[in-house]
Amino acid sequence: MTDEVKMDAQLDARLDVDVAICGAGPVGMALAALMAARGVAGARIALIDGKSLGQAISDPRSIALAWGSRLLLQDVGAWPLPATAIHEIHVSRRGHLGRSMMHRDEHGLEALGYVARYGDVVDALSRACERAGVQVLRPVRVAALDERPDGVLLQLDDGRALHARVAVQAEGGVFGEQAAAARSHDYGQTAVIARVSAGAAIPHRAFERFTDEGPLALLPQDGADGHHYALVWCVRPERAQQLLELGTDAFLRALGEAFGERLGAFTRVSERVSFPLGLNADPRATGRTVAIGNAAQTLHPVAGQGLNLGLRDAAVLARLLARASSDDAWSAAIERFAQERERDRGMVIRATDTMARAFADTGPLQPLFGLALAALDTVKPARMLLAEFMMFGRR
Repeated sequence: MTDEVKMDAQLDARLDVDVAICGAGPVGMALAALMAARGVAGARIALIDGKSLGQAISDPRSIALAWGSRLLLQDVGAWPLPATAIHEIHVSRRGHLGRSMMHRDEHGLEALGYVARYGDVVDALSRACERAGVQVLRPVRVAALDERPDGVLLQLDDGRALHARVAVQAEGGVFGEQAAAARSHDYGQTAVIARVSAGAAIPHRAFERFTDEGPLALLPQDGADGHHYALVWCVRPERAQQLLELGTDAFLRALGEAFGERLGAFTRVSERVSFPLGLNADPRATGRTVAIGNAAQTLHPVAGQGLNLGLRDAAVLARLLARASSDDAWSAAIERFAQERERDRGMVIRATDTMARAFADTGPLQPLFGLALAALDTVKPARMLLAEFMMFGRR
């Protein structure tokens, strides 16, 4: 019996849905919750993920949520959640004059964005999906996918088969674990991630500090024991390995030397982890399959745009799929999605790629970047435009 015949035989007891979402991270769950909020029956949506919910909720990573992402989460009842508001963003270039400061007051908003624990975002979205009656299949993985004229057949690794009108890939992973996409670039950088404390912390102020090796971000993340920061420190791979191996005191001194004295001395650091950085973008789609979030575009973390771009993908795709009701309509929705997302995706990819390359360069143009930051700080319309781009993307 051929594999295709075996799969067809299993369909007698198959699960049948309109949309199968491969990946139940924040982007995949946001898509499911948004579709349900727009009238799609939860039972017609399936979320598939290889991790248990407990594993996902226990993930301690910190993520940056733009103001626009907060509005999206609020739309599906996944807000409020434990998060620290960002009132100001301080951008500077290490070793050069010039900086820029963005403030929430200029935009009349409660915050420019928020810093939250990945697990808390997953928990809030999981509860939103549960209230909507979304089918959640976990822990289970997709072993095979077969696109056909009437939809997509997915073979799960627990032996079950699933038929969907549309399959959405929302599980991207990290650069270094992915196959090279149509547009791919290794930045030769590794991000060192940790949670740190400083003696003179400034509540609700985020920092983006460009160094010779890459950006160093400190995102405010308060806890019951005071003010802290989520650290994303981008350096060359060999330097990253050295930083991981340093003792606590030596690491804190190295961080202080790289960042400067604005926050006083760094006093504590959590366990450190790292991952390689690169651009891997291929937002392709077929008649019945489409990729969103990291599965479509894995970005450098500079400016914290990756997750927020993925959530905007989810919002647009949810709106379009919620309107589909026939075979032609499903394919038309995917085609329309690619068209609507082209400008926002393209602009964010170009912006993050340019910043990742330009500010890490040590050439003679570096003083000009510092001057550009100073100019940005004095030209309010340009500064506001940049802040709105970071909060809402290309509108």
